[in-house]
Amino acid sequence: MSDFEKSPESKKITTKNLMRFLIPSLFGIIIFLVPITDADGNFNILLGVITEYFIDLFEGFLPEVITGVIVLSTVLSVITYLFKPKFITSSKVLNSLFNTSLLWTTIRVIGMVGIIMTYFQVGLEVVYSDVTGGTMLGLLTTLIMWFLVASFLMPYLINFGIMEFTGTLLRKLIKPLFTLPGRSAIDLLASWIGNVNVGVVLTREQYNQGFYTGREAVAIATNFSAVSLPFCLVIARMLEVDHVFPLLYLTIVITGIICAVIIPRIPPISRIPDTFAVENHYEETVPKDKNLFKWALEQAVTAAEKSGSFKKQVKQGVEVFVDISFVLIPQVMAIGTIALVIAEFTPVFTIISQPMVYVLEFLRIPEAEAAAPATITGFIDMFIPAVLATGIEAEMTRFFIAALSLVQIIYLTEMATLIIISKMPANFWRLLIIFMERTIISIPIIAIIAHIIY
Repeated sequence: MSDFEKSPESKKITTKNLMRFLIPSLFGIIIFLVPITDADGNFNILLGVITEYFIDLFEGFLPEVITGVIVLSTVLSVITYLFKPKFITSSKVLNSLFNTSLLWTTIRVIGMVGIIMTYFQVGLEVVYSDVTGGTMLGLLTTLIMWFLVASFLMPYLINFGIMEFTGTLLRKLIKPLFTLPGRSAIDLLASWIGNVNVGVVLTREQYNQGFYTGREAVAIATNFSAVSLPFCLVIARMLEVDHVFPLLYLTIVITGIICAVIIPRIPPISRIPDTFAVENHYEETVPKDKNLFKWALEQAVTAAEKSGSFKKQVKQGVEVFVDISFVLIPQVMAIGTIALVIAEFTPVFTIISQPMVYVLEFLRIPEAEAAAPATITGFIDMFIPAVLATGIEAEMTRFFIAALSLVQIIYLTEMATLIIISKMPANFWRLLIIFMERTIISIPIIAIIAHIIY
């Protein structure tokens, strides 16, 4: 293959550096983005198939792994907070994992108490019951395997130039539509098609490396980390609307895109500063005298050459996975269990959802009284609205709740907690407001589509 002509600002493109860009990037695209049909005839992505294989392989001792990780993380965090041992504080890795504030140390302690009660089935039943601690333990056994697989495969999607290539080509489309950089196009697709939490981690890593500003990272994480296609099918079957699944998923896509256009343009996201986490950040500006495609290719091969060795990719995967395991898992256990206890054993959500009854009645959604709590409990967990709606007789209402719960996407048991503990500028209250905005925007859109269908 002949080389491209080199100009003063050009990167010489050879067969070698072109293959270094193409082969790993295509591998990453196939793993994260290409829909396939699994052994059961269901839609999935290769990442999901690999993850489910490992879950089946290791499910016998995953609860013990989760319990051990949470206990070890909490004990070392408490020791570090109280005594500041040198072997932890002098280590960059250990210090980042266990040297945390009083608030997060306390939350880890709550998570440890919750996992011990749940694993040994002792203490308060409201904590270890199947609908609270038991649910969280089940979620975490799945979550840790998703992150194990994704952490080691993610570098092939983000380090070898495909983000730079698509970013340069699609900037003029993505920027005016979503107020986001062009390189987010691959992130948007991976977040939308794949697992919701993997999408957040992908965005977090891009933010930490200086590819997104704080505003851009929060906009992507809260608007494009959509629920995976397989889980959408699970919810559709649970609410007995799977016979209209193509229409349900079309509703989710339409509503999600509208939310993604509007929400980054209004507070709180619009007020987050466009500042980078690091000084040396990425610029997408194309030189005026440059051919767009050629410049995109030059950026891609440059990134691929800087990606480093296979050993470096493995090291990055280990760092991401260890960080998630010892930081995220204990805190998800604590926050998720508390949230589920409130949702399952108190009337809090029934009371605060009363105004939604009038909204649903105005929109002529049948069984509005029964459906109202399901419209707001999605902030706790994406599964709760479906559980609450299973007893509703009106199919239109079940369709409405299914679609709404799948576009709200910001939930404390996993995704929201992952954002909160990341370095992205989004706290609990900011995420709560964004959740409410998504709900307010989505409800009339979904209601209109539901009336058209039914």
